Amino acid sequence: MRFCCILVCLICVGCYNAKRDCSNFKTGTFSFQYTIDGVVETGKFKRSEKYNIDYFDNKIDSASVRWINDCEFVLKKINPESKIEEKAVHMKILSTTDTSYTFEYNFVGEAFKQKGNATKTN
Repeated sequence: MRFCCILVCLICVGCYNAKRDCSNFKTGTFSFQYTIDGVVETGKFKRSEKYNIDYFDNKIDSASVRWINDCEFVLKKINPESKIEEKAVHMKILSTTDTSYTFEYNFVGEAFKQKGNATKTN
């Protein structure tokens, strides 16, 4: 009996798919939180089909956007100021709600990934 309960739980968990309606998040204005030296800050970005403009840490940064599919895209800085900024960033939307999405990102070709959340503000 106990085995049957465990099996049913595993089947239910295995069948769960997070909601992922990415089309609502391809363009718009978004906010996100990040931490620098233990201080939580809020950044904003505006994304069109082809460009992403970040406003964070009193800086403005622009990148081109190349969509791979409805939920994945690559950002490439337009005017990189260092070797690290020349690297493209792969973004993948993992799950969505009506007004926000959870994503993971990494430099293209590197395994280390980080996660974040963005909220659509318009």
